[in-house]
Amino acid sequence: MASPAETAAMARAVELAARGTATALPNPVVGCVLLAPDGATVGEGWHERPGGPHAEVHALRAAGGRARGATAVVTLEPCAHTGRTGPCTEALLAAGVARVVVAVRDPWATAAGGAERLRAAGVDVEVGPGAAAAERVNAPWLLSVRLGRPYVTWKTAATLDGRSAAEDGTSRWITGEAARADVHRLRGEVDTVLAGVGTVLADDPQLTVRPAGGGAPGRPPLRVVADTHGRTPAGARVRDGAAPTWVATAREVATGPDGHLDPAALLAALHARGRVHVLLEGGPRLAGAFVREGLVDRVVAYVAPALLGSGAAALGDAGVRGIAGAHRLRLEDVARVGEDVRLTAVPLRPAPGHPRADGG
Repeated sequence: MASPAETAAMARAVELAARGTATALPNPVVGCVLLAPDGATVGEGWHERPGGPHAEVHALRAAGGRARGATAVVTLEPCAHTGRTGPCTEALLAAGVARVVVAVRDPWATAAGGAERLRAAGVDVEVGPGAAAAERVNAPWLLSVRLGRPYVTWKTAATLDGRSAAEDGTSRWITGEAARADVHRLRGEVDTVLAGVGTVLADDPQLTVRPAGGGAPGRPPLRVVADTHGRTPAGARVRDGAAPTWVATAREVATGPDGHLDPAALLAALHARGRVHVLLEGGPRLAGAFVREGLVDRVVAYVAPALLGSGAAALGDAGVRGIAGAHRLRLEDVARVGEDVRLTAVPLRPAPGHPRADGG
């Protein structure tokens, strides 16, 4: 059973893992804390970028000789394979770590087995402490591995009466400058930004992270336009070369019964391209299709203190015919952003295999 010092260290490891949110993709975010036998912290680390040292290696380097006999508290099972870096299990063994506390097992078969490797070498290993928090901080990567599709965050902006555009079709700007800046922060935390061709034709968005350089250094998110019939103009800002762009059409992605691109097929195509976290930016029809198919894993909604009374709704047909069929969400965060309010919520009934499906 984890000691109080190990429990506190796991909470700290989760905080450290979160530091890699904008830079670690397509890798997981991982945090590690090394504790001396007396419970004192002797090393900390987190996974900062693909190809860089893993969290355990950063922590071991910080600890130096104090790692011998220490306990490593880590949010994700140490890897047992050689990729662009060596196995973390071997680094822990070479440093003389005596005990390892792991929050979440690694679901990626290529790297899994670290706990067994450490136990076979005589290291005391405990799995499970702090699992819920470690699942949440690493949810996009865990879902991508478990379900074979990217994690989807739907971002929406609407008035208090749920309108995303006025009756004449105008939508700039429903929210204020602070909220729009916060959206760029969100874009910097994903590897893919997805919009429908209707949004591109109506608003001509650039879909980049601004200011330039936001997100992972040298790796701007892929801009994707769901465009069944290839209507995206050659001069659209989304084609401006500021970031990579894929205009996904029916030639490359299967269509559903409604004649539009099938959301699951589009996510499968993105997963095949190595994409882990998609920020869905609409519009209402595309968002409704994803919600209808149970393919939205998190909702980030910006609500402006304004009323329109008519105009486009923020969400299109989501397959709900009666109140009993409503897509219920659990509110996780409420924050004021400038003059607007940001609501963050997750589905109450996640898909099987989802990081929250087991109560995490």
